[in-house]
Amino acid sequence: MTTPMTSTGHQRLPLEKLKAWEALGYGMFIHFGMSTFDGDELSAGDKPSTLYNPDRLDVDQWVSIIRDAGMKYAVLTAKHVSGHCLWPTAQTDYHVGTSGNPTDVVEAFVKACEKRGILPGLYYCSWDNHNRFGSLTESDCTKIEREQPFKVGTQPKQPYTTRAYEEFQSAQLEELLTRYGQIAQVWIDIPHALTADYRQRLYQQIVGWQPETVIMMNNGIGNGSELKLHGAWPTDLISIERFLPPSKDGHVVWRDIEGQPYYLPGEVCEPIGREWFYAEHDAPRSDAELLGMYLVTRSRGANLLLDVGPDKHGLIPQATTDALMRLRDNIERFSSLPTSSPSKANPA
Repeated sequence: MTTPMTSTGHQRLPLEKLKAWEALGYGMFIHFGMSTFDGDELSAGDKPSTLYNPDRLDVDQWVSIIRDAGMKYAVLTAKHVSGHCLWPTAQTDYHVGTSGNPTDVVEAFVKACEKRGILPGLYYCSWDNHNRFGSLTESDCTKIEREQPFKVGTQPKQPYTTRAYEEFQSAQLEELLTRYGQIAQVWIDIPHALTADYRQRLYQQIVGWQPETVIMMNNGIGNGSELKLHGAWPTDLISIERFLPPSKDGHVVWRDIEGQPYYLPGEVCEPIGREWFYAEHDAPRSDAELLGMYLVTRSRGANLLLDVGPDKHGLIPQATTDALMRLRDNIERFSSLPTSSPSKANPA
């Protein structure tokens, strides 16, 4: 969609706010929680809360690395698929307060960001294998497909959430978005499991709690060329997961939605290795691949949210830190090249 430069768009946030978010350019996604300890990204949520037990947890270390790596913002997985919460929620007993380390990680994260000039964001997953309230999760659907013989003409089961779960999700997000001060970005994963009506209400609830925040309803795996309105609307951003923006036109920010122009920036989310959470044998990608990922993402008009997983001690491993600092140096070295340099014209 081509939109005149004079258009302000129909989106909630003004262009100045969205372009200021785009100017941040580079942030860290932090995947940390029960999946760090049970070794399963899509944790069944059946492990005891005490299994979560980082013995050297240092959130200040994380955010110092974020700052030193040249990143401007960060998004923490406050609750992932396991349902285990990184803050002492009143909505369930499956949280850090009943675990092997009762530190309120969300509080520590936001304070560390404020101290170091990093904008804090929070991730919340609507797929919850522990706090179900009668919902059908992606894990349930996979189990059904595996255990029940396929019949011609039948449709695969689709995940859904109940009204009781939606009330639980809203109550938890109210805690997260009213207890800890200003949150720059709210990242909602698996929004397609929510009803369209609830996504609309949830979006407005988030706006009520954090009027200045930028809201991401995860668009899912893909290059961002298609906005999945049936499962990821409303949103302020378009996620680009496990892909880079399209090579022909880059990320297209202006989208036509029900006949109205919307300005929707893009954000690539990709792990520094191959796994979202820490895994012992998952080394960072090569320096060349990481630099290419950054340069291609930025040259195609999207932000890069590079994922890092702290280990079971609660620390970002040294090999990961070293890779991030080399990437910082390589970005600075590339940025200092003359604009007419052939390598500048073809960053990939």
